[in-house]
Amino acid sequence: MKVIQPNCRIQFTAEDIGFIVTTLRSGEEQTQLIRDLLTDSDARDLMLEDERLYRAVLEDCACLRISQHLYFYILTRHSLKKAGLDDRQVADYVAEVLSEYSRWESTRCHLPGEETPLDYCFEMVGALQRVDERTRFCLRTHIGNHTLFFAGLFAGRIKDRAERRGFPDLGYYESLGKSNYRIASDHRLATRYDLSHVLGTLGEGFQHARIALNDMADRLLHLGDEGQNVPAFNRAA
Repeated sequence: MKVIQPNCRIQFTAEDIGFIVTTLRSGEEQTQLIRDLLTDSDARDLMLEDERLYRAVLEDCACLRISQHLYFYILTRHSLKKAGLDDRQVADYVAEVLSEYSRWESTRCHLPGEETPLDYCFEMVGALQRVDERTRFCLRTHIGNHTLFFAGLFAGRIKDRAERRGFPDLGYYESLGKSNYRIASDHRLATRYDLSHVLGTLGEGFQHARIALNDMADRLLHLGDEGQNVPAFNRAA
């Protein structure tokens, strides 16, 4: 199973850099200066929080030619910071989850040695009892990511299904996500992958992160057919 890392800020494409330069420069003479500053991690992080980039993403989202990594990082960083989660690593991790899960197949849980993927949360929880230690850690992080993704981007559907059909409500998703992020954060592999802080923060602040993504999804995101997110949601519980 794949361990997601907060790597959005180091995966920018040439188009991403061009977008940042064009948006932030006040004249052609600043082009090389901005390119040089992007090679410095501290300067890069400050530039990525520039309000001009955020506004450009909002205003030109229909014709943007930037990667999902840059797109999701700018939106996620702004939304989480507004919700009180002012941590770049956490924003980077959540943005990476959104980028990864924008592909429907990535929302499915594939256990080593098993042909049939796990699509429902109760299946994943049940599988915790039969897998090895490493897979258990990966599975717990997947459950946290899975519940945050669906509760964050599809809260309306969750509420509707809970009210009309008796499916799990948002409280179920929050409880499951919190507990699995917290347990995963204490695992030795979390230290090995440098994820203890990120997972622990999401465990403690799951509801804040979920609400931030709710707001982001309602106002900002344009989820097209490529990600196949709605079919994945039908298997989420």
